Amino acid sequence: MNTSDRPNILWISLEDTTPRFGCYGDAIARTPNIDQLAASGCRFPNAFSTAGVCAPSRAAIITGMYQTSIGTHHMRTGLRNRNTPQNLIPYSAVPPPYVKTFTEYLRGAGYYCTNNSKTDYQFTPPITAWDDNSNNGHWRNREEGQPFFSVFNPTVTHESGMWDQGDRPLTTNPDDVQLPPYLPDTPKARQSLARHYDNLTTADARVGELLDQLEEDGLAENTIVFLWSDHGEGLPRGKRWLYDAGIRIPLIIRWYGELKPGSKSDQLVSLIDLGPTVLSLCDVQTPQHLQGQPFLGIHTVKRDYIFASRDRIGASYDTVRAVRNKRYKYIRNYYPEKTYLPWSPYRNRHSVMQEMWRLYPEGKLEGDQLTMFRSRPAEELYDVENDEHELNNLAEDIAYINVLEELRGTLTKWQSEFGDMGDISEEQMVASWYPGGIQPQTASPIFIPINASNPGREPANENGEWEAPLLLQLHCSTQGASIAYTMEQGEDVHWKLYTEPLRIPKGKTTVRTKAIRIGYKESDENTLNISVS
Repeated sequence: MNTSDRPNILWISLEDTTPRFGCYGDAIARTPNIDQLAASGCRFPNAFSTAGVCAPSRAAIITGMYQTSIGTHHMRTGLRNRNTPQNLIPYSAVPPPYVKTFTEYLRGAGYYCTNNSKTDYQFTPPITAWDDNSNNGHWRNREEGQPFFSVFNPTVTHESGMWDQGDRPLTTNPDDVQLPPYLPDTPKARQSLARHYDNLTTADARVGELLDQLEEDGLAENTIVFLWSDHGEGLPRGKRWLYDAGIRIPLIIRWYGELKPGSKSDQLVSLIDLGPTVLSLCDVQTPQHLQGQPFLGIHTVKRDYIFASRDRIGASYDTVRAVRNKRYKYIRNYYPEKTYLPWSPYRNRHSVMQEMWRLYPEGKLEGDQLTMFRSRPAEELYDVENDEHELNNLAEDIAYINVLEELRGTLTKWQSEFGDMGDISEEQMVASWYPGGIQPQTASPIFIPINASNPGREPANENGEWEAPLLLQLHCSTQGASIAYTMEQGEDVHWKLYTEPLRIPKGKTTVRTKAIRIGYKESDENTLNISVS
């Protein structure tokens, strides 16, 4: 496929939301732009994240690898404050050397890749991942005719947007919202959820702006649009947990000419599948080590199960694993002796969480509202088709023994096949990456000039000039490192991804280069001034 024939890709990545949109049947939602996107595209109601919290989920998305397989499963890695485990240093996860951001494969195929601008990958975004990773990232900055992959991250639906906003007026009527049965139904809790609906409306307006820009640029017909959220909504027992409230996400895709307008696909989709699917749609070869599966394009694979994990959240360690098919979910709690509500200062700032802590000691919670204050079972099994809030645990019901054994075995097989770094301590994992507590640094690239007419020939004259045509090969000795280069000068330059020897024009040229392996420090810059006669 020629570069000019490849489709453009636009991702609109929301935060912390389940499908509370009109197109998903929510009568309270005011999301006209998202609803119109669904009317011209396809909804995927069985879409799920690999974690109930952002950074592990986003690590899986950008690499196409399960966070438990590459060491990005603890939330989070790079911060150090009073709530961090005291024996843990801040770190950037160091996946195996073959792991890349999938955007590098797109860049290598000629795509202009931008991110505007949240990353949160559990490692510092490598310079080779994006052509532009900033608040200015936009497809409009690409070269004429160049295909693009552009990501925009409206952040207004984040959990923190539900917190008490003081005198900020609400547009959504709190009396109209419906809280899950396991949360207290109080005015303060209703106001919190109403605030989330207001924030979704704000995000919807941003979606409309981006879709209008595609139309203005004449790109709508040849751009495949994805809209999704990094995990479920920021309510207690949603975000951070592996119940559907925490991992079920909206997914809408518009692909003119290929997906029927207003359609719905019931296939299971995991967010880890997004990257491989983009590569499939763009006819870019998918590396065999990727663990996600393309669900659209020329290499479609049907998924029978989705998998999710929960590990350390802030200062509180945990290990929970889950597997789900279209009807049943199995959850394995490795620490059933632990409370559902471990210490979490950030989570406790949530208005609904504060209501729960206020009402519980007063004995004013009852029935399902006590769910998060009960003890955890070692295993949980839910018929999610008939029990959407996952309140009736069937794990000890003999009538479901076959379902239990199937999902129990499927989860164990998944852990064995892909590996689960939750089996080792975080300190041991980090020590293997940071010998002596020091982050390794990528080696600086070296320059290897090659005289195309006579590859073994030295410079043509005593002034060190080379004869044209001249190729310049770049090499980095760090296993798994990617190399970036530029021939521009100054601070604000465009670093290109090195994929093949550079053709150096006649005259004097300055080539700048540096390298990075994910999780390592970026190399020092190396510069070559070269003259070609």
